[in-house]
Amino acid sequence: MRFLILAALLLAAPALAQSRAPAGPRSLGTFQSWTAATHTENGVKYCYAFARATRSEGMPGRAPAQVSLLVTHRPTGRDQVAIRSGYTYARSAELRLSIGETTLPAYTAQDSAFLRDGRAAVAAMRGGREALARAPGPNNRGTVSDQFPLAGFSAAYDAITRECPAPPARR
Repeated sequence: MRFLILAALLLAAPALAQSRAPAGPRSLGTFQSWTAATHTENGVKYCYAFARATRSEGMPGRAPAQVSLLVTHRPTGRDQVAIRSGYTYARSAELRLSIGETTLPAYTAQDSAFLRDGRAAVAAMRGGREALARAPGPNNRGTVSDQFPLAGFSAAYDAITRECPAPPARR
């Protein structure tokens, strides 16, 4: 009897593992310079839009394609804006994202920077033409800057908002 139970568990294990594996990203479309997508992990759906940098300065050997500006909707938070830099920030480094006349601060962790006010960033991005990120380089040496196009951002943002609508307000 124990053998049958063990055999049944072993046969079911691959199916269980497969059902828990995260689904790959699913494209919601490309909108000029921006791409929108979604993925599900452990039954939780995430939607995101991103663009790659078109110009990077201050760090020789790092290609703009290694740098991305990302907006994510999660069940636990919307308008989460981050930048993946392609290098590790020094401890306590702070990034500044400028969009038109608006400059927004971001804190850093490893190779990412997270905007402190995602809603303000999204509002500025919707009305802007380009975003410029500036941060200290590796080991706080020099300044690294990355330029991101905002053409297509509003359409990509609308696509992720339709796919991952805000949860109903609690009463």
